[in-house]
Amino acid sequence: MKNKLLTITLILLVTITLVGALALIVLLKFNDKDEVKEPSIDEVIEASVDIPELTTNLMSGDYIRISFKVQTDSKKAKEELEKRDFQVNNIIIEELSEMKSDQLQGKEGKQQLETTIMEKANSLMQEGKVEKVYITSYMIQ
Repeated sequence: MKNKLLTITLILLVTITLVGALALIVLLKFNDKDEVKEPSIDEVIEASVDIPELTTNLMSGDYIRISFKVQTDSKKAKEELEKRDFQVNNIIIEELSEMKSDQLQGKEGKQQLETTIMEKANSLMQEGKVEKVYITSYMIQ
């Protein structure tokens, strides 16, 4: 009788230990996946494309001189975007030609332009995506 009781107790202890260890492993695995690591500045620069300065006219008759840096999510996306530079330039010129200078005066107008360029560039992309568009120089005359 004592031998049977000892065996049942040992089986219960081993089962509880195994269930606890399994729960701990599952918890640790899921926590690692939820943690999103921001890319370092070096990784951002490696996956970014410079759009050289463009000069074009706005709908209001003013001229704008503007350049951008476009951040992608991978090196493959960067390579594709570099090949599509003429399409991105076209998007930028088309968008600017529909804007008036007062629409670009404040922070909100510039952010809207960045968002529009990002969305339209993403519609072209097949190897990744554009994550952010930065205005790197800007002048209206």
